[in-house]
Amino acid sequence: MDAKEKLFWSIALPGFGQLLNKKYVKGLVFILLEFIINVKARFNDMIIASFHGDIQKAIEQADFQWLLFYPCLYFFAMWDAYKDGGGGKEPYSFMPFVFSAYFVTVGTIFSTKMTIFGVLPGPIWLPIMSVIPGVLTGLLLKKILSKL
Repeated sequence: MDAKEKLFWSIALPGFGQLLNKKYVKGLVFILLEFIINVKARFNDMIIASFHGDIQKAIEQADFQWLLFYPCLYFFAMWDAYKDGGGGKEPYSFMPFVFSAYFVTVGTIFSTKMTIFGVLPGPIWLPIMSVIPGVLTGLLLKKILSKL
């Protein structure tokens, strides 16, 4: 099993990649933290409302004090599973993960007000869309810093 497979399991649920890496305590801690934050933030309720197109309901259900913990936990768990699985050996390979966490956090903060072409994506879709500029920024900085 390679590092990318462990990364993808960690995307499915933070902690799964760590379990595959035989880091059982760390994996269980990530899973526990994910469940606590998920429940406290009412994340699943927000996902359901967002998928049904009821963005205002998703915003009303969100507990942003808890939700803001989610991006950093999620992307750190992915990075950790990937690195412990043998990936990320090149310099600055953590940058896409870090900048995705930053951009998704900022996307979460502005998700109640920021519209795109007049549409309010809300607290699920705007953070998801924020992954793309986060990854691209991280890859660009990785490339620049690697040449220094």
